[in-house]
Amino acid sequence: MSERIQIAHDVLRAIRQIVRRIAEHSRTVSRDWGLTVPQMICLKAIADLEETEAEITVAMVSDAVHLSPATVSRIVDRLTISGLVLRERRAQDRRKVCLSLTAAGVERFQTLPAPMQERFVERFSALDEDERVGLLQALQRISALMDADDIDAAPLLAPGADVKGDSVT
Repeated sequence: MSERIQIAHDVLRAIRQIVRRIAEHSRTVSRDWGLTVPQMICLKAIADLEETEAEITVAMVSDAVHLSPATVSRIVDRLTISGLVLRERRAQDRRKVCLSLTAAGVERFQTLPAPMQERFVERFSALDEDERVGLLQALQRISALMDADDIDAAPLLAPGADVKGDSVT
């Protein structure tokens, strides 16, 4: 096998390792905490927003997690059914639906692990700026070589997680 082909295989192997790690993390979160990664991320966003905001809306959570409002709404539906999030209309403006964590939601949030992307961002941010830029450029080039550079994707490490899809709930 030529060196060029071997390097290409090594790149594909590294991509596969990343994909498998994301899937493993997703299975672990689901098995150990009974949530999908997007549900965990939305639960965390609501908890974080409660520290600074009097009223939390789906749009605010959507902005915080970089998912479409429709996707976040479906995720919140499942969190509401699970008894972790409360949706309520406010007396001042009945059109506005606000979100808050229930007591069970607060308890669950406090036991959740740090999301994989948070650990990644922390480690990535610690790298030298030239290395960060180089890694970004290399990944963008690989994405283009795989004809994936025009796919709209949220910065969420979960299998099937995308901005417009139904598979993140």
